Amino acid sequence: MEDCIFCKISQGVVKTDFLYEDEDCVVFKDIHPKAKTHLLIVSKKHIDSVMEANEQDEELLGKLVFCSKKIAKKLNISAFNLQINVGKEAGQEIPHIHIHLMSNFAQ
Repeated sequence: MEDCIFCKISQGVVKTDFLYEDEDCVVFKDIHPKAKTHLLIVSKKHIDSVMEANEQDEELLGKLVFCSKKIAKKLNISAFNLQINVGKEAGQEIPHIHIHLMSNFAQ
């Protein structure tokens, strides 16, 4: 989607410092953090939300969750919360699938 901010970020059109990147996802700091550590794990493939994902996206969705483990280990974060908002009413501000990794725990 050409007007999607997360697509622009993951494609490098909008410059952001990535803490992690691979062929399927990027990880960067949330610009409006709600925790001491607040990262976004964003799919490079545009999917509006979990409700729009299909069976072909099953592996990608699992990879996004596993990516949270990789970045947590890299940053020495041993306790954290993962949050996926689905739909505006649930707090999803950007219609592009992503996971919030948040931690207020001492690292």
